[in-house]
Amino acid sequence: MNITVEKQPNCLARIQVEVPAEAVSGERRQIVQAFSKQAKIPGFRPGKIPVKVIEKRFATQITEELESRLVSQAYDEAIKKEELRVLDARKPEKTDYLPDGGFRFTSSLILAPEFELPDYKSFTIEIPAREITGKDIDREIEQVRARFAEFNDITDRDLAPGDFAIIDYTGTLDGTPLEEALGHNTGYLANGEGFWLKMDDESFLPGFTKALEGAKSGSEQTFEIPVPDDFPSEDLRGKSIAYTVTVTAIKEQVLPEFTDELAAQIVPGKTVAELRDIVKDQLEVQLNRQIHEMKVNQLIEKFSQAVDFELPEDILTTETQDQADEMVERGIRSGMTEEQIEAQQRELFAAAGQRARLKVKTDFILQEVAKREDVKITEAELTQRVAAMAQQSKKPFKTVVKDLQKSGRLRGLQHSMLLSKTIDFLLAGAKVEFIPADNKDDE
Repeated sequence: MNITVEKQPNCLARIQVEVPAEAVSGERRQIVQAFSKQAKIPGFRPGKIPVKVIEKRFATQITEELESRLVSQAYDEAIKKEELRVLDARKPEKTDYLPDGGFRFTSSLILAPEFELPDYKSFTIEIPAREITGKDIDREIEQVRARFAEFNDITDRDLAPGDFAIIDYTGTLDGTPLEEALGHNTGYLANGEGFWLKMDDESFLPGFTKALEGAKSGSEQTFEIPVPDDFPSEDLRGKSIAYTVTVTAIKEQVLPEFTDELAAQIVPGKTVAELRDIVKDQLEVQLNRQIHEMKVNQLIEKFSQAVDFELPEDILTTETQDQADEMVERGIRSGMTEEQIEAQQRELFAAAGQRARLKVKTDFILQEVAKREDVKITEAELTQRVAAMAQQSKKPFKTVVKDLQKSGRLRGLQHSMLLSKTIDFLLAGAKVEFIPADNKDDE
Protein backbone atom coordinates (compact mmCIF):
# COMPACT_ATOMS: atom_id res chain seq x y z
CA MET A 1 0.00 0.00 0.00
CA ASN A 2 1.49 3.32 -1.11
CA ILE A 3 0.60 6.08 1.38
CA THR A 4 1.60 9.75 1.27
CA VAL A 5 0.78 12.07 4.18
CA GLU A 6 1.18 15.84 3.82
CA LYS A 7 0.69 17.85 7.01
CA GLN A 8 -1.11 21.18 6.59
CA PRO A 9 -1.93 24.20 8.81
CA ASN A 10 -4.68 24.11 11.45
CA CYS A 11 -3.98 20.51 12.43
CA LEU A 12 -4.98 19.05 9.07
CA ALA A 13 -3.21 16.41 7.01
CA ARG A 14 -3.76 15.41 3.38
CA ILE A 15 -3.55 11.66 2.76
CA GLN A 16 -3.19 10.02 -0.67
CA VAL A 17 -3.41 6.25 -0.90
CA GLU A 18 -2.88 3.68 -3.68
CA VAL A 19 -3.81 0.10 -2.91
CA PRO A 20 -2.20 -2.56 -5.20
CA ALA A 21 -4.49 -4.65 -7.38
CA GLU A 22 -3.64 -7.91 -5.59
CA ALA A 23 -4.59 -6.42 -2.20
CA VAL A 24 -7.89 -5.16 -3.66
CA SER A 25 -8.77 -8.51 -5.26
CA GLY A 26 -7.81 -10.42 -2.09
CA GLU A 27 -10.02 -8.25 0.09
CA ARG A 28 -12.85 -8.48 -2.42
CA ARG A 29 -12.60 -12.29 -2.42
CA GLN A 30 -13.01 -12.40 1.35
CA ILE A 31 -16.08 -10.15 1.19
CA VAL A 32 -17.71 -12.24 -1.57
CA GLN A 33 -17.05 -15.44 0.42
CA ALA A 34 -18.72 -13.88 3.47
CA PHE A 35 -21.75 -12.92 1.39
CA SER A 36 -21.88 -16.44 -0.11
CA LYS A 37 -22.11 -18.03 3.34
CA GLN A 38 -24.84 -15.71 4.59
CA ALA A 39 -26.89 -14.93 1.46
CA LYS A 40 -30.32 -16.39 0.90
CA ILE A 41 -31.54 -16.40 -2.69
CA PRO A 42 -34.65 -18.33 -3.81
CA GLY A 43 -33.72 -21.39 -5.95
CA PHE A 44 -30.30 -21.85 -4.33
CA ARG A 45 -29.24 -23.75 -1.26
CA PRO A 46 -27.41 -21.66 1.38
CA GLY A 47 -23.65 -21.79 0.79
CA LYS A 48 -24.08 -23.22 -2.74
CA ILE A 49 -24.84 -19.98 -4.62
CA PRO A 50 -22.48 -19.38 -7.58
CA VAL A 51 -19.97 -16.55 -7.11
CA LYS A 52 -21.18 -14.71 -10.24
CA VAL A 53 -24.74 -14.67 -8.90
CA ILE A 54 -23.52 -13.28 -5.56
CA GLU A 55 -21.42 -10.59 -7.27
CA LYS A 56 -24.30 -9.53 -9.48
CA ARG A 57 -26.99 -9.59 -6.78
CA PHE A 58 -24.95 -7.76 -4.13
CA ALA A 59 -22.67 -5.65 -6.35
CA THR A 60 -23.39 -2.33 -4.58
CA GLN A 61 -23.06 -3.74 -1.05
CA ILE A 62 -19.83 -5.57 -1.94
CA THR A 63 -18.27 -2.42 -3.41
CA GLU A 64 -19.28 -0.30 -0.39
CA GLU A 65 -17.86 -2.85 2.03
CA LEU A 66 -14.67 -3.18 -0.02
CA GLU A 67 -14.01 0.57 -0.11
CA SER A 68 -14.82 0.93 3.57
CA ARG A 69 -12.30 -1.77 4.51
CA LEU A 70 -9.57 -0.41 2.21
CA VAL A 71 -9.97 3.13 3.56
CA SER A 72 -9.96 1.91 7.16
CA GLN A 73 -6.85 -0.21 6.60
CA ALA A 74 -5.10 2.73 4.93
CA TYR A 75 -5.88 5.01 7.88
CA ASP A 76 -4.57 2.42 10.34
CA GLU A 77 -1.35 1.97 8.39
CA ALA A 78 -0.84 5.74 7.99
CA ILE A 79 -1.37 6.33 11.72
CA LYS A 80 1.15 3.62 12.57
CA LYS A 81 3.70 4.54 9.91
CA GLU A 82 3.63 8.33 10.44
CA GLU A 83 2.90 8.14 14.20
CA LEU A 84 -0.14 10.34 13.76
CA ARG A 85 -2.58 11.29 16.53
CA VAL A 86 -5.82 11.41 14.55
CA LEU A 87 -8.89 13.05 16.03
CA ASP A 88 -11.12 12.44 13.04
CA ALA A 89 -10.92 11.19 9.47
CA ARG A 90 -13.06 12.82 6.83
CA LYS A 91 -14.92 10.91 4.17
CA PRO A 92 -12.71 10.33 1.09
CA GLU A 93 -13.10 13.18 -1.37
CA LYS A 94 -12.25 11.13 -4.45
CA THR A 95 -12.04 7.39 -5.13
CA ASP A 96 -10.75 5.75 -8.33
CA TYR A 97 -10.22 2.23 -9.56
CA LEU A 98 -7.01 2.03 -11.57
CA PRO A 99 -6.78 0.22 -14.94
CA ASP A 100 -4.83 -2.64 -13.35
CA GLY A 101 -7.49 -3.16 -10.65
CA GLY A 102 -5.84 -1.08 -7.94
CA PHE A 103 -7.72 1.40 -5.78
CA ARG A 104 -6.85 5.06 -5.11
CA PHE A 105 -8.35 7.73 -2.87
CA THR A 106 -7.61 11.12 -1.32
CA SER A 107 -8.84 12.33 2.05
CA SER A 108 -8.14 14.66 4.96
CA LEU A 109 -7.33 13.89 8.58
CA ILE A 110 -7.85 16.12 11.60
CA LEU A 111 -4.81 15.77 13.84
CA ALA A 112 -4.25 16.53 17.50
CA PRO A 113 -1.98 19.59 17.87
CA GLU A 114 1.70 19.02 18.53
CA PHE A 115 3.33 20.97 21.37
CA GLU A 116 5.73 20.66 24.28
CA LEU A 117 4.33 21.01 27.78
CA PRO A 118 5.92 23.77 29.87
CA ASP A 119 7.47 23.14 33.28
CA TYR A 120 4.11 23.30 35.00
CA LYS A 121 5.49 22.02 38.30
CA SER A 122 7.27 25.36 38.72
CA PHE A 123 4.06 27.40 38.41
CA THR A 124 3.27 29.65 41.38
CA ILE A 125 -0.32 30.59 42.13
CA GLU A 126 -1.04 33.79 44.06
CA ILE A 127 -4.09 33.90 46.32
CA PRO A 128 -5.31 36.86 48.40
CA ALA A 129 -4.83 36.26 52.13
CA ARG A 130 -8.54 36.50 52.88
CA GLU A 131 -10.81 35.29 55.65
CA ILE A 132 -14.41 35.97 56.63
CA THR A 133 -14.65 38.89 59.03
CA GLY A 134 -17.41 40.41 61.13
CA LYS A 135 -17.67 43.16 58.52
CA ASP A 136 -18.45 40.55 55.85
CA ILE A 137 -21.17 39.04 58.02
CA ASP A 138 -22.62 42.49 58.79
CA ARG A 139 -22.77 43.32 55.08
CA GLU A 140 -24.61 40.07 54.33
CA ILE A 141 -27.00 40.64 57.23
CA GLU A 142 -27.75 44.12 55.85
CA GLN A 143 -28.78 42.57 52.54
CA VAL A 144 -31.07 40.16 54.38
CA ARG A 145 -32.59 43.01 56.42
CA ALA A 146 -33.22 44.90 53.17
CA ARG A 147 -35.68 42.19 52.13
CA PHE A 148 -37.79 43.07 55.19
CA ALA A 149 -37.40 46.85 54.81
CA GLU A 150 -40.21 49.37 54.76
CA PHE A 151 -40.27 52.38 52.43
CA ASN A 152 -41.51 55.67 53.82
CA ASP A 153 -42.62 58.60 51.66
CA ILE A 154 -40.34 61.63 51.83
CA THR A 155 -42.17 64.95 51.39
CA ASP A 156 -40.10 67.40 53.42
CA ARG A 157 -36.80 67.28 51.53
CA ASP A 158 -35.19 66.81 48.12
CA LEU A 159 -33.91 63.59 46.54
CA ALA A 160 -30.56 62.50 48.05
CA PRO A 161 -28.04 59.66 47.63
CA GLY A 162 -29.29 56.43 49.20
CA ASP A 163 -32.96 57.26 48.59
CA PHE A 164 -35.28 55.41 46.25
CA ALA A 165 -36.88 57.51 43.51
CA ILE A 166 -39.97 56.37 41.63
CA ILE A 167 -39.67 57.86 38.16
CA ASP A 168 -41.24 58.07 34.71
CA TYR A 169 -38.67 58.69 31.98
CA THR A 170 -37.99 58.67 28.24
CA GLY A 171 -34.69 58.65 26.37
CA THR A 172 -33.98 60.23 22.98
CA LEU A 173 -31.04 60.30 20.58
CA ASP A 174 -30.69 63.51 18.58
CA GLY A 175 -34.35 64.30 19.29
CA THR A 176 -35.63 60.87 18.18
CA PRO A 177 -36.97 58.24 20.63
CA LEU A 178 -34.08 55.94 21.45
CA GLU A 179 -35.48 52.69 20.06
CA GLU A 180 -36.69 54.43 16.88
CA ALA A 181 -33.27 56.03 16.37
CA LEU A 182 -31.42 52.71 16.76
CA GLY A 183 -33.99 50.47 15.10
CA HIS A 184 -34.05 47.86 17.85
CA ASN A 185 -35.19 47.25 21.42
CA THR A 186 -32.96 48.88 24.06
CA GLY A 187 -34.74 47.61 27.17
CA TYR A 188 -34.67 49.78 30.28
CA LEU A 189 -32.58 52.50 28.55
CA ALA A 190 -35.45 53.69 26.35
CA ASN A 191 -38.23 54.49 28.81
CA GLY A 192 -40.02 53.46 31.97
CA GLU A 193 -43.03 54.20 34.14
CA GLY A 194 -43.19 53.74 37.89
CA PHE A 195 -39.52 52.69 37.79
CA TRP A 196 -37.91 52.22 41.23
CA LEU A 197 -34.42 53.69 41.12
CA LYS A 198 -31.96 53.44 43.99
CA MET A 199 -29.89 56.62 44.16
CA ASP A 200 -26.64 54.82 43.53
CA ASP A 201 -24.36 55.37 40.53
CA GLU A 202 -24.44 51.64 39.69
CA SER A 203 -28.25 51.59 39.41
CA PHE A 204 -28.39 53.05 35.88
CA LEU A 205 -25.98 54.62 33.40
CA PRO A 206 -23.07 56.35 35.20
CA GLY A 207 -24.09 59.93 36.06
CA PHE A 208 -27.86 59.31 35.83
CA THR A 209 -28.58 59.35 39.59
CA LYS A 210 -26.10 62.22 40.11
CA ALA A 211 -28.17 64.34 37.69
CA LEU A 212 -31.29 63.67 39.78
CA GLU A 213 -29.82 64.67 43.14
CA GLY A 214 -31.71 67.61 44.65
CA ALA A 215 -34.89 66.96 42.62
CA LYS A 216 -38.25 67.44 44.32
CA SER A 217 -41.15 65.00 44.25
CA GLY A 218 -43.33 65.86 41.24
CA SER A 219 -40.56 67.77 39.43
CA GLU A 220 -39.36 67.17 35.86
CA GLN A 221 -35.66 67.03 34.98
CA THR A 222 -33.96 67.08 31.56
CA PHE A 223 -30.30 66.13 31.09
CA GLU A 224 -27.90 64.22 28.83
CA ILE A 225 -25.92 61.13 29.83
CA PRO A 226 -22.83 60.03 27.82
CA VAL A 227 -22.70 56.27 27.16
CA PRO A 228 -19.41 54.64 28.33
CA ASP A 229 -16.97 53.37 25.68
CA ASP A 230 -17.16 49.85 27.13
CA PHE A 231 -20.98 49.67 27.04
CA PRO A 232 -22.24 46.27 25.73
CA SER A 233 -24.27 47.76 22.84
CA GLU A 234 -21.66 48.93 20.33
CA ASP A 235 -24.05 51.28 18.51
CA LEU A 236 -24.51 53.36 21.67
CA ARG A 237 -20.86 53.79 22.60
CA GLY A 238 -19.65 57.38 22.49
CA LYS A 239 -23.19 58.76 22.10
CA SER A 240 -25.20 60.86 24.58
CA ILE A 241 -28.77 59.99 25.49
CA ALA A 242 -31.08 62.87 26.41
CA TYR A 243 -33.47 62.00 29.25
CA THR A 244 -36.65 63.64 30.44
CA VAL A 245 -37.40 62.37 33.95
CA THR A 246 -40.38 62.99 36.21
CA VAL A 247 -39.85 62.14 39.88
CA THR A 248 -43.28 60.91 41.02
CA ALA A 249 -42.24 59.97 44.56
CA ILE A 250 -39.26 59.82 46.91
CA LYS A 251 -38.91 56.86 49.27
CA GLU A 252 -36.61 56.27 52.21
CA GLN A 253 -35.65 52.70 53.01
CA VAL A 254 -36.07 51.85 56.70
CA LEU A 255 -34.36 48.65 57.76
CA PRO A 256 -35.88 46.63 60.60
CA GLU A 257 -33.90 46.19 63.82
CA PHE A 258 -31.91 42.97 63.78
CA THR A 259 -33.45 41.08 66.67
CA ASP A 260 -34.06 37.46 67.59
CA GLU A 261 -37.62 37.91 66.31
CA LEU A 262 -36.38 38.96 62.87
CA ALA A 263 -33.79 36.16 62.87
CA ALA A 264 -36.60 33.66 63.52
CA GLN A 265 -38.51 35.11 60.56
CA ILE A 266 -35.49 34.63 58.30
CA VAL A 267 -34.63 31.12 59.53
CA PRO A 268 -37.34 29.62 61.73
CA GLY A 269 -36.21 28.92 65.29
CA LYS A 270 -32.87 30.73 65.01
CA THR A 271 -31.51 33.57 67.12
CA VAL A 272 -29.31 36.49 66.02
CA ALA A 273 -26.15 34.67 67.12
CA GLU A 274 -27.18 31.43 65.39
CA LEU A 275 -28.10 33.28 62.20
CA ARG A 276 -24.71 35.01 62.16
CA ASP A 277 -23.04 31.57 62.43
CA ILE A 278 -25.13 30.30 59.51
CA VAL A 279 -24.18 33.33 57.42
CA LYS A 280 -20.50 32.88 58.31
CA ASP A 281 -20.59 29.22 57.22
CA GLN A 282 -22.24 30.14 53.92
CA LEU A 283 -19.73 32.92 53.25
CA GLU A 284 -16.83 30.55 53.95
CA VAL A 285 -18.24 28.05 51.44
CA GLN A 286 -18.53 30.86 48.88
CA LEU A 287 -15.01 32.10 49.65
CA ASN A 288 -13.51 28.62 49.28
CA ARG A 289 -15.33 28.19 45.98
CA GLN A 290 -14.04 31.56 44.76
CA ILE A 291 -10.48 30.72 45.80
CA HIS A 292 -10.68 27.39 43.98
CA GLU A 293 -11.97 29.13 40.83
CA MET A 294 -9.19 31.70 41.17
CA LYS A 295 -6.59 28.92 41.35
CA VAL A 296 -8.06 27.16 38.30
CA ASN A 297 -8.20 30.41 36.30
CA GLN A 298 -4.59 31.26 37.17
CA LEU A 299 -3.45 27.76 36.27
CA ILE A 300 -5.20 27.92 32.89
CA GLU A 301 -3.81 31.39 32.23
CA LYS A 302 -0.26 30.29 33.04
CA PHE A 303 -0.54 27.33 30.66
CA SER A 304 -2.03 29.55 27.96
CA GLN A 305 0.82 32.07 28.25
CA ALA A 306 3.53 29.41 28.43
CA VAL A 307 2.61 27.42 25.32
CA ASP A 308 0.94 28.21 22.01
CA PHE A 309 -0.06 25.96 19.12
CA GLU A 310 -2.48 25.65 16.23
CA LEU A 311 -5.95 24.33 16.91
CA PRO A 312 -8.20 22.20 14.67
CA GLU A 313 -10.55 24.60 12.90
CA ASP A 314 -13.44 22.12 12.79
CA ILE A 315 -13.37 21.60 16.55
CA LEU A 316 -12.90 25.33 17.16
CA THR A 317 -15.88 26.20 14.94
CA THR A 318 -18.14 23.70 16.71
CA GLU A 319 -17.07 24.93 20.15
CA THR A 320 -17.56 28.58 19.15
CA GLN A 321 -21.14 27.82 18.10
CA ASP A 322 -21.74 25.94 21.36
CA GLN A 323 -20.40 28.88 23.38
CA ALA A 324 -22.52 31.35 21.40
CA ASP A 325 -25.65 29.23 21.93
CA GLU A 326 -24.93 29.07 25.66
CA MET A 327 -24.45 32.85 25.86
CA VAL A 328 -27.71 33.46 24.00
CA GLU A 329 -29.57 31.08 26.34
CA ARG A 330 -28.12 32.86 29.35
CA GLY A 331 -29.12 36.23 27.89
CA ILE A 332 -32.69 35.08 27.31
CA ARG A 333 -32.92 33.72 30.88
CA SER A 334 -31.71 37.09 32.21
CA GLY A 335 -34.49 38.89 30.32
CA MET A 336 -32.78 40.01 27.09
CA THR A 337 -35.02 40.27 24.03
CA GLU A 338 -34.26 38.81 20.61
CA GLU A 339 -33.71 42.35 19.31
CA GLN A 340 -31.13 43.06 22.01
CA ILE A 341 -29.32 39.80 21.30
CA GLU A 342 -29.34 40.47 17.57
CA ALA A 343 -27.95 43.98 18.16
CA GLN A 344 -25.02 42.46 20.09
CA GLN A 345 -24.47 39.54 17.70
CA ARG A 346 -21.04 40.69 16.57
CA GLU A 347 -19.75 41.17 20.12
CA LEU A 348 -21.37 37.89 21.18
CA PHE A 349 -19.61 35.84 18.52
CA ALA A 350 -16.30 37.58 19.19
CA ALA A 351 -16.57 36.69 22.89
CA ALA A 352 -17.72 33.15 22.04
CA GLY A 353 -14.70 32.71 19.75
CA GLN A 354 -12.28 33.80 22.48
CA ARG A 355 -13.87 31.50 25.04
CA ALA A 356 -13.91 28.59 22.59
CA ARG A 357 -10.23 29.04 21.71
CA LEU A 358 -9.22 29.05 25.38
CA LYS A 359 -11.41 26.03 26.19
CA VAL A 360 -10.18 23.91 23.26
CA LYS A 361 -6.56 24.84 23.94
CA THR A 362 -6.94 24.07 27.65
CA ASP A 363 -8.56 20.70 26.89
CA PHE A 364 -5.60 19.61 24.76
CA ILE A 365 -3.10 20.78 27.38
CA LEU A 366 -4.86 18.98 30.22
CA GLN A 367 -5.16 15.80 28.15
CA GLU A 368 -1.41 15.90 27.55
CA VAL A 369 -0.74 16.42 31.26
CA ALA A 370 -3.05 13.49 32.10
CA LYS A 371 -1.15 11.31 29.65
CA ARG A 372 2.24 12.29 31.07
CA GLU A 373 1.17 11.92 34.72
CA ASP A 374 -0.91 8.78 34.07
CA VAL A 375 -4.10 10.39 35.41
CA LYS A 376 -7.06 8.15 34.62
CA ILE A 377 -10.72 7.77 35.48
CA THR A 378 -11.37 4.35 36.98
CA GLU A 379 -14.50 2.31 36.41
CA ALA A 380 -15.41 2.79 40.09
CA GLU A 381 -15.12 6.59 39.80
CA LEU A 382 -17.30 6.67 36.70
CA THR A 383 -19.88 4.41 38.33
CA GLN A 384 -19.94 6.60 41.44
CA ARG A 385 -20.48 9.72 39.33
CA VAL A 386 -23.33 8.14 37.34
CA ALA A 387 -24.89 6.89 40.59
CA ALA A 388 -24.84 10.45 41.94
CA MET A 389 -26.51 11.67 38.74
CA ALA A 390 -29.16 8.95 39.09
CA GLN A 391 -29.84 9.93 42.69
CA GLN A 392 -30.10 13.62 41.80
CA SER A 393 -32.49 12.98 38.90
CA LYS A 394 -34.39 10.35 40.94
CA LYS A 395 -34.03 7.79 38.16
CA PRO A 396 -32.82 4.16 38.28
CA PHE A 397 -29.07 3.76 37.82
CA LYS A 398 -29.48 1.49 34.76
CA THR A 399 -31.84 3.99 33.13
CA VAL A 400 -29.30 6.81 33.50
CA VAL A 401 -26.51 4.61 32.09
CA LYS A 402 -28.67 3.63 29.13
CA ASP A 403 -29.60 7.28 28.47
CA LEU A 404 -25.95 8.35 28.58
CA GLN A 405 -24.92 5.57 26.20
CA LYS A 406 -27.79 6.20 23.81
CA SER A 407 -27.11 9.94 23.61
CA GLY A 408 -23.35 9.44 23.34
CA ARG A 409 -22.76 11.51 26.50
CA LEU A 410 -21.03 8.81 28.53
CA ARG A 411 -17.72 9.38 26.80
CA GLY A 412 -18.11 13.14 27.26
CA LEU A 413 -18.80 12.66 30.97
CA GLN A 414 -15.68 10.54 31.33
CA HIS A 415 -13.65 13.16 29.45
CA SER A 416 -14.96 15.95 31.68
CA MET A 417 -14.10 13.93 34.79
CA LEU A 418 -10.58 13.34 33.47
CA LEU A 419 -9.98 17.07 32.95
CA SER A 420 -11.30 17.88 36.43
CA LYS A 421 -9.13 15.20 38.00
CA THR A 422 -6.10 16.51 36.13
CA ILE A 423 -6.76 20.05 37.39
CA ASP A 424 -7.03 18.71 40.96
CA PHE A 425 -3.73 16.87 40.47
CA LEU A 426 -2.03 20.07 39.25
CA LEU A 427 -3.46 22.21 42.06
CA ALA A 428 -2.43 19.67 44.69
CA GLY A 429 1.19 19.99 43.56
CA ALA A 430 1.20 23.72 42.78
CA LYS A 431 3.11 26.25 44.84
CA VAL A 432 0.66 28.70 46.42
CA GLU A 433 1.64 32.14 47.73
CA PHE A 434 -0.71 34.28 49.79
CA ILE A 435 -0.64 37.99 48.99
CA PRO A 436 -2.23 40.94 50.84
CA ALA A 437 -5.93 41.11 50.04
CA ASP A 438 -7.37 44.05 48.08
CA ASN A 439 -10.44 44.93 50.12
CA LYS A 440 -12.19 46.62 47.18
CA ASP A 441 -11.74 43.54 44.99
CA ASP A 442 -12.90 41.25 47.81
CA GLU A 443 -16.12 43.18 48.21
